[in-house]
Amino acid sequence: MSSLVWWRDAVIYQVYPRSFADADGDGMGDLRGITSRLDHLADLGVDALWMSPFYPSPQHDAGYDVADYRDVDPRFGTLEDFDALVAAAKARGLRVVVDLVPNHTSSDHVWFQEALTAGPGSTKRERYHFRKGLGPDGEQPPNGWQSVFGGPAWTRVPDGEWYLHLFDSSQPDLNWDLPEVRQMFIDVLRFWLDRGVDGFRVDVAHGLIKESGLPDWTEAQVPITSPGAEHRTPPMWDQDGVHDIYREWRRVLDSYEGDRMMVGEAWVSPAERMARYIRPDEMHQAFNFSYLMAPWTATDQRAAIVESIEGVAPVGAVCTWVLSNHDVVRHASRLGFEAGYSTQGGIGVGDAQPDEALGLRRARAATMLMLSLPGSAYLYQGEELGLPEHTTLPDDERQDPTWFRSKHEVRGRDGCRVPVPWEAAAPSFGFGPGSAAWLPQPADWGRFAADAERGVPGSTLSLYTEALRLRRTHQLGRGVLQWGTGEGEDLVDFRNGGIRVITNFGQVPAPLPPGEVLLASGDLAADGSLPPDTTAWIRA
Repeated sequence: MSSLVWWRDAVIYQVYPRSFADADGDGMGDLRGITSRLDHLADLGVDALWMSPFYPSPQHDAGYDVADYRDVDPRFGTLEDFDALVAAAKARGLRVVVDLVPNHTSSDHVWFQEALTAGPGSTKRERYHFRKGLGPDGEQPPNGWQSVFGGPAWTRVPDGEWYLHLFDSSQPDLNWDLPEVRQMFIDVLRFWLDRGVDGFRVDVAHGLIKESGLPDWTEAQVPITSPGAEHRTPPMWDQDGVHDIYREWRRVLDSYEGDRMMVGEAWVSPAERMARYIRPDEMHQAFNFSYLMAPWTATDQRAAIVESIEGVAPVGAVCTWVLSNHDVVRHASRLGFEAGYSTQGGIGVGDAQPDEALGLRRARAATMLMLSLPGSAYLYQGEELGLPEHTTLPDDERQDPTWFRSKHEVRGRDGCRVPVPWEAAAPSFGFGPGSAAWLPQPADWGRFAADAERGVPGSTLSLYTEALRLRRTHQLGRGVLQWGTGEGEDLVDFRNGGIRVITNFGQVPAPLPPGEVLLASGDLAADGSLPPDTTAWIRA
């Protein structure tokens, strides 16, 4: 595999279309809005953008319930708008990655509607997982599987059968044992590759194949899948059969020019299991969720880095590094708790609130540490502005199905999906020409607006821009780590090429070695030492 392919050290910026930029004023982001803000991404210095789903959808799960995989939802625009976006991105040197959702369709998809009409025993129902229920009248679900969003993973239809949905009831799982399903997605891949996309982010990449017979499983759903009772793999996750699918997809991508790529959302552990998804004939990358969830201590961070790099080395792959996305609490907020905070579940009114200053200080340090690591880095929209989670979002504004399926026990993911503030003095902070957005923005978010931070020394936007410039100049994404002698209970210390990276996780300032400090995530102490929760890049 060539060391020069673009994705091996790319910085890829996630765009959540509903919340990025609204061109038509309806309160929801759209493709033309994304196109209008591409200069921001080019100036920031990223290499590509990945767009969450924009396909036709009833939007029960914010677009991850796809009704048509080969079109654009009218709320987001048209295929012509998509083509214009791709052209505008490439004119700015930006590649385009799109989301693919193969584990399930929307219940509005024509296939599922046909399955409902066709009835029990029909070939149309074979495209999904329909089963008879348990009990004398079939009134109990076929097994004890639970939905990731809460509640049973089965819903009964009027004729008495049940269908499987590992997420919302509006997202029936496809039966990937059926050749027709596999061929449909080959056609979908080719449709978007022919329109010029550079790659795919594969949603729930570890979930397509289910263990034969759908055996019972009553253990709780957990964010990262690992062997459960008696070291048994959960029957709905990380089955060996998924790898045959990705080998076939890889052959399709390799038949196109331009180093097209796939990155998998595979919530699996240990690292050796995750590495199976990125063998040379399968996916190119997989998200490194173990790193994202590592606690904010030197010991935990160092262990996550070492285990990540060593885990992918046997298959010749590179690591990915990520701190925030559309499914987890933004790292500027979850790091604002002294004892740490789960990435899952959200933060709401009545919950313990993060220390905003502490969270942002740590988030800046974490980002500089992440961007200094070899491999590819993923950023989530707004993190370059220091955006925190919206932790006081009114409950009656929530739209995440997790909130409803958990009977209002789990706050869900709405807090990290609030629309981006672009202009401090504009309606909806420049998100769109209207005054309303599909999720309300906090009243004080003008201080995070892009125009309030652009060109301001010390702003988070300026920090990200300079860090990305230095990362590119010093080729940190293509380097090799050499651990330093300054390691200890409170420090992470390593060299990457000619740059020495030190992060202070302790409670007191730490002395810095000789050398020019090229960039620090915060001000140094008066004596030149490195304050707590701060990262410095030093010319070695």
